[in-house]
Amino acid sequence: MTAPDSPPPRPSLAPRHWPMWLGLGAMVLGARLPWLWQRAIGLGIGRLALRLARTRRRAAEVNIALCFPERTPQWRQRLLRESFDALGIGMFEFARAWWGGIAPIRRHARVEGLEHLRALQEQGRGALLVSGHFMTLEMCGRLMCGHLPLAGMYRRHRDPVLEWAVKRGRLRYATAMFANSDIRGAIRHLKRGGMLWYAPDQDMRGKDTVFAPFFGMPASTITATHQLARLTGCAVVPFFHRREGGRYVLRVAPPLQDFPSDDVTADTARVNAQIEAMVREAPAQYLWIHRRFKRQPQGRSTWYERKPAAPL
Repeated sequence: MTAPDSPPPRPSLAPRHWPMWLGLGAMVLGARLPWLWQRAIGLGIGRLALRLARTRRRAAEVNIALCFPERTPQWRQRLLRESFDALGIGMFEFARAWWGGIAPIRRHARVEGLEHLRALQEQGRGALLVSGHFMTLEMCGRLMCGHLPLAGMYRRHRDPVLEWAVKRGRLRYATAMFANSDIRGAIRHLKRGGMLWYAPDQDMRGKDTVFAPFFGMPASTITATHQLARLTGCAVVPFFHRREGGRYVLRVAPPLQDFPSDDVTADTARVNAQIEAMVREAPAQYLWIHRRFKRQPQGRSTWYERKPAAPL
């Protein structure tokens, strides 16, 4: 196993890897385009995906309907279109964060609440920065690493070329990248006073999950935030980030008080509530195409299937 601060060995150039290498080559080239070009091409990609990626569109439609039942169908359709626009632009944000230059972007980024993290640094206490899966995730992660040393957690990719590229790209700015299976490494990092960025808002298989409310719906949620805080004594710090036009806004909230408690489900619900607040600030930039509610307390839901229809 490679160290968390070093990329895996570069995969071979065998023919079976050629499609992924070509795709990565296109991303590297795209990362070097002017920002206005990236944005225009990204909008086109997003609108094409809205028409062609029917399974992902269905997932987004269901999620938006479940999370915003009080809104009109017209409002939800507008959010759906805007979310796919953000998805297309987000592809270039990822590429630029990994392989491009961000000096012009950094000059126009606004960062709020750094004093909370610096206070924890002075105390020698670790910090778990909790966020959600937004399309601005990579760009804002790189921007934050320009102010403070920050490590990240990620899910390993089965394709060796993609695994190499993702870890190599993120290690350009992160101090380390811990696979979600490397809990011991993450614990050591936090116990030493390190800062770790983590997004626990996806339905992940495994025994360490509970059903906690997310937009009023039961959502299968990993309990690792509670567990890491309990095992390391780190602070849990909500990290908001969004794009406003051509600039980025990053906000670090004060650490959650009295966290962790003795109630893992209540703690997980608190984390979900923080991520929900982040989504409400920038709903179009959230990754709605993930089937967040596919597992329910009564079993696997049928909402994401073409039939029966979702509760729109």
